[in-house]
Amino acid sequence: MTTTTSKLEKDIINLARIALSGRTQDVMQMVHRMAKNHRDNAPDLSNGLVELMREAPTRASPLRRQTEAVLPVDVDTRFALLRIEETPALDHEPIFSAEVDEGLSRIVDERAHAQALLKVGLEPTRSAIFTGPPGVGKTMAARWVARALKRPLLILDLAAVMSSYLGRTGTNLRHVLDYAKSMDCVLLLDELDAIAKRRDDRGEIGELKRLVTVLIQQIDDWPATGLLLAATNHSELLDPAIWRRFDLSIEFPMPDARGIFSFAQAALAGHTEKSDQWAAALSGALLGKSFSDIDRDLTSARRTATIRGGELTDYLTNLVRPDTLGKPERIALARTLANEGLMSQRAAQQLTGVARETIRGGGTSMLKPTSRGKRARNGEA
Repeated sequence: MTTTTSKLEKDIINLARIALSGRTQDVMQMVHRMAKNHRDNAPDLSNGLVELMREAPTRASPLRRQTEAVLPVDVDTRFALLRIEETPALDHEPIFSAEVDEGLSRIVDERAHAQALLKVGLEPTRSAIFTGPPGVGKTMAARWVARALKRPLLILDLAAVMSSYLGRTGTNLRHVLDYAKSMDCVLLLDELDAIAKRRDDRGEIGELKRLVTVLIQQIDDWPATGLLLAATNHSELLDPAIWRRFDLSIEFPMPDARGIFSFAQAALAGHTEKSDQWAAALSGALLGKSFSDIDRDLTSARRTATIRGGELTDYLTNLVRPDTLGKPERIALARTLANEGLMSQRAAQQLTGVARETIRGGGTSMLKPTSRGKRARNGEA
């Protein structure tokens, strides 16, 4: 018996074993592996397997619905371990930096060309980790990807997974991932650092460290047909071995002036006649805040204007905090407020402390309303 024949027979036996266990996604992964491993020595077999994967039942088919598993719940509390968004929706189109947009687009494009990748023995990105401070768009990016792929989004509720009996947390985690593997979905492990801390952290007990090992094994076994995303606000806490398991890492920065301009412009459109001008003013005044903080501030201003009456612009002024800006930024802000007609020069002087002579001394240096920034299909708040 040749080595090639022996390997093929071994693969067939493994495939049969997995198929008999009923793990559909694992079967798909094994079929893909066989198509890749035997492309040179058995091209007809390899091409036939690729064609079978192309024709495999979709999630919407009756056959697929019969194979779906029961929604996993915590053994102790019976609370659901997952939050499922069958049709992910966005309140608004997010704003992404060029680097983030490139990474997310890569994930979507690879899925669109999965068959071409399979034919040359490659797989699309199976997993990606999103890093960055809170409120910069990591969860919204997961929704954006799921929507672009037309797949449901499953979000892991870490509070539910972390059982009061830590020994059962590993079981909870396996149940969640096994369930996700049975579906054509996008799974988001939010706040990954809660369970994937460094195993050399002496402050963590042994059981929590074993969770990291469980997670590593599950990521390694993740099928190419699914997409596993993870998000963390504290990347420095992650075990180094976790980093190596993800195919792609995308860092979400704090929004810059153009990102804030585009976000504020979209949020204020239709609520004030000078939405562009206010977006230009706020693009500098709100630097250092996350998209979620900015969204909360703008929503609060709209609520207050609705309850108390008056123009929304009266309450947007309260969002401008000149004391947090350096002198050049305060001058630019004062000129934007006055020259864009948002307030008089006297009012701009009183608000920013910039002399009226200085305000008159030049044009606005904040973002112009005509500079639309990068709108999206790209982005987040």
